[in-house]
Amino acid sequence: MTSKTAVNSTATARVLSGIQPSGVLHVGNYFGAIKQHIEHQDRFPGEAFYFIANYHSMTTVGDPQTLADLTQGVALDYLALGLDPAKATFYRQSDVPEVTELTWILSCVTGKGLLDRAVSYKDKVQQGINASVGLFTYPMLMAADILIVRSTMVPVGQDQTQHLEITRDIAGSFNAAYDTDIFPMPDTLLNDDAVVPGIDGRKMSKSYDNAVPIFATEAEIKAKVKRVKTSSTALGDPIDPETDTVFQLFRLFGNPDEVEELRNGYLAGEIGYGKSKEMLRSVMTGYFEPYRARREELENDSDYVEDVLQEGAKRARAEARFTVDRVREIVGLGAATRVGSAR
Repeated sequence: MTSKTAVNSTATARVLSGIQPSGVLHVGNYFGAIKQHIEHQDRFPGEAFYFIANYHSMTTVGDPQTLADLTQGVALDYLALGLDPAKATFYRQSDVPEVTELTWILSCVTGKGLLDRAVSYKDKVQQGINASVGLFTYPMLMAADILIVRSTMVPVGQDQTQHLEITRDIAGSFNAAYDTDIFPMPDTLLNDDAVVPGIDGRKMSKSYDNAVPIFATEAEIKAKVKRVKTSSTALGDPIDPETDTVFQLFRLFGNPDEVEELRNGYLAGEIGYGKSKEMLRSVMTGYFEPYRARREELENDSDYVEDVLQEGAKRARAEARFTVDRVREIVGLGAATRVGSAR
């Protein structure tokens, strides 16, 4: 057994999260992830890492041009919504190929039973997604994404905590197998508002066809809001705001006074679904309007967007290379004369 190896990573917390370009980003993505990511770039200046998970999207997106277009769309959305490349490291996952090497190394110390327990795999297969090896080993790649930059905090919703638990198990297995503490145990950074209802009342998801795109046109928003599921409560009767999908969506967009107005109107039977849907359409249309012009500018400045991604990849690769070089030494993949010399 080799002597314990430590890596002095960061003295402060390091945050990492990724988002898949598996479809057009929607309101659920914004309130469940993007909004918090942008806030965290100020909370953790210089230590926020966000990546576009295009390797992951290969499990569901098979057309090359579609994958490329969706990847570019995610970059445009994040930058338009306020991600600042001077504060956060923003990159494409595929521009950091070291992550795939670390995935293989981690897979050699991870029991198959751990992956068998992954709920996301079963759920996706039930949704009709091809049960590929890539889909099954998805948690391995996710663990490598998190561990390769030695992140200590991962923003997730309550329904995503198993992903991080698996990563912690994998990191622990590696550290124990090689008597090292190279990988910190990342903690969850929970987002209480992560579950955003779709227009049918279920969690908003591309898979359910119940999502409202972030940059939907006014006509698209109007059509989506018209389809929001409601109860059969008669006009003039009270409506319970806590069980109403229109209200659950409205309070994400409206200011406190507007939310209170709708709540009181519902409880008093003074506001019915016709008026509440019009209120929802109005606030939803206006919320992202300030960001729309910025996105249009970025669409016409593809060189800037690519520069941002390349600069982000440069920094992320430096961290990834640091990690992988040491992991290779630890597991015996370095030159024979170097094994043990760094310990």
